[in-house]
Amino acid sequence: MIKIENQETVGIFNYLLLHRFYIEHRKNDRSGIYGLTQKMMAYNSNKIEGSRLTEDQTASLFETGTVNAEGEIIFRAKDIEEMTGHFLMFNEILKTVNEPLTEKLIKKYHYCLKAGVFEDLANGYAVGEYKTRANVVSTITTALPEEVPHLMGKLLSEYHSKRECDLEDLAKFHVQYETIHPFQDGNGRTGRGILFKECLKNNITPFIIKDINKAQYYQGLKQVSDKNDYSKLVQYFKEEQKAYLDLAKAFVIPYNIETIEGLRELLKSAMKQPRIQCQAAEQEI
Repeated sequence: MIKIENQETVGIFNYLLLHRFYIEHRKNDRSGIYGLTQKMMAYNSNKIEGSRLTEDQTASLFETGTVNAEGEIIFRAKDIEEMTGHFLMFNEILKTVNEPLTEKLIKKYHYCLKAGVFEDLANGYAVGEYKTRANVVSTITTALPEEVPHLMGKLLSEYHSKRECDLEDLAKFHVQYETIHPFQDGNGRTGRGILFKECLKNNITPFIIKDINKAQYYQGLKQVSDKNDYSKLVQYFKEEQKAYLDLAKAFVIPYNIETIEGLRELLKSAMKQPRIQCQAAEQEI
């Protein structure tokens, strides 16, 4: 199979990946790369934040809407609600993947993630809006609520001022976003979702930050905080890019495509088909 290793091949891969996402979502096919990516992203991003659901339970929730219990296991409602919210957020990301990143769009992602979480609503957390109370992340000082609108506007303005965006630019955006911590909760999950979206939009190989590798992720973030050095974080992102590409390629590109000419023909064929848009995120997953 052809290697995906330069700007042209990555761009074609991303187009074909999105094409598969849209087709499988529309057909309610959860056995392909759309379903696999949904489950991997939701499980890992929520697990990093403390979810107790397993990979199998996440898969069951996505595929059947139920969670299988064994023995005397007790499930937290919040874990299930946030997992479902993540599925909805990913659908919204697919629906808006080619749109410019804006404050309104980021708030929409947060709303999809958190609107069905009873604990957040009971605590008076703003859902789909910026935080109204100060919060902390480990030892990092985050922005005060009254600072968030200005800082988010500035962050997005600087981000959009770049003519081209590469992986290091995304790493810098991610670190600044997490430092601002614009929402009361759900910042890591929206931030990691934004990374996936912007990779697809900017012809960068997408990736999923895995819970099993979260130590590398946090070490990369710490190196930025301590030394303003992004090398470790970018290197970790590259490792996850390779892992996702190795996984997804077989779902997207036929095994007998071995040349760039064959890949281009595959792209031409896909582009002749009407572009299928992902259904609204509010619809049933």
